[in-house]
Amino acid sequence: MSAAERLLLLISGLAGALGVTFSAMAAHGDYADTLKTCSEILLAHAPALLAAVALMSNKQAPRRMVFFGGFLIFVGLCLFCGDLVRRTFVDLRLFPMAAPAGGVSMIAGWIFIAIAALLPRIR
Repeated sequence: MSAAERLLLLISGLAGALGVTFSAMAAHGDYADTLKTCSEILLAHAPALLAAVALMSNKQAPRRMVFFGGFLIFVGLCLFCGDLVRRTFVDLRLFPMAAPAGGVSMIAGWIFIAIAALLPRIR
């Protein structure tokens, strides 16, 4: 397994673990609905990153394109969820427009992965 595959696998595992954690906190604590939203986003993207690793390891799509898409999803998760979590716990934004920038980054990541399906695999 390459370093890029290991990195996306690590990110996927952390996203899944944080998604479950935030879901439990939203259900059992006095936390805002923002944690529920954060949990849903993390739990939706964790398996997507696992799928990206599978595509990369099976060499079914251009590896760099898939990795870049996965990396953009990771950046988006950090910005979007980081902003929501920080607002929940310390009542401060990560920075102005962090959540929207994270959303755009996740969308771009999905688009890169979609484009990878249209490109020939590079050996």
